[in-house]
Amino acid sequence: MSVIHPVKGKSAIVTGAGSGINLAFATLLLENGCNVVIADLALRPEAQAVVNKYNGRLGSARAVFQKTDVTVWTQLEELFIIAEKEFTEIDIVCPGAGVYEEHWSNFWRPPGTPESRDEKLGGRYRLVDINLTHPIRVTQLAISHFLQHRRLNNRKHIVHISSIAGQKPSIAAPIYVATKHAVSGLVRSLDKLDGKFGIRVTAVAPGLIKTPLWTEHPEKLKMFDESQDEWVTPKEVGEVMLALVQQEEVSEIIGDKNRNGTLFPVEGGTILEVSKTVRAVHPYNDPGPTNRAGNTIANAEALETDVFGLLSEAGWGKAKL
Repeated sequence: MSVIHPVKGKSAIVTGAGSGINLAFATLLLENGCNVVIADLALRPEAQAVVNKYNGRLGSARAVFQKTDVTVWTQLEELFIIAEKEFTEIDIVCPGAGVYEEHWSNFWRPPGTPESRDEKLGGRYRLVDINLTHPIRVTQLAISHFLQHRRLNNRKHIVHISSIAGQKPSIAAPIYVATKHAVSGLVRSLDKLDGKFGIRVTAVAPGLIKTPLWTEHPEKLKMFDESQDEWVTPKEVGEVMLALVQQEEVSEIIGDKNRNGTLFPVEGGTILEVSKTVRAVHPYNDPGPTNRAGNTIANAEALETDVFGLLSEAGWGKAKL
């Protein structure tokens, strides 16, 4: 049997927890007795309901919302200051906030073109700042905090969100794919912190997750075919993230506690692909994401057609003055 290290009585920071996967993870932590600082620009109604429920009045775990723009480093530092003020010591950090090749920060809509919010001469891509620079900086802040509160037999956790896009190419989403490859590389590069300092850095690599990043964007939803593709739920991903924190081993089967699946040992650098089952993603000679339920997208060519249409327009990439 896998050894369990309960999160009850511990405290966590989760960015991007106003919705989606990060909200699911934060909710599971709270349900299991872990305090959570929820960081996001705003709370969706379902997230506000969670914060209202776990307000500390009933003696249960407590949720605290901290409005945070993850691209602003001073706000990330303030997030840790607030977390320490509220809970003294943090045990789990998830720099989960991320976006998927939005039109306002997109490889095929370069800085200075009408839909882009990336300034022509700004020197930054907001998508990279959210998906990559922010998790790098939060990881540094977390390690600093963990070293200051280092105690024997008290492992600390940083759980990242990569993607199957961290292994697969996509001409429709080059910047997103690049950031997820980079997140996976970051996680693997920090694997030895586990044995040396008791700081375990791991990640999940989800397939198609039914979150507002998809459901509220018809231009993306047209890639999904209900007759061929299958969604993975945020809760299913959250369960695997909780397992990375609580367990020494993770079962291949999620969502069915009565089935025995293949067990994967959890250690620093572990990356678990989450479709309708779970598999370990190996750094060398890995076969890559398969066409299992939760990984496939039938109409990817729909966005590819859009890309080729943009490139066929006269003067592509030239910013309008």
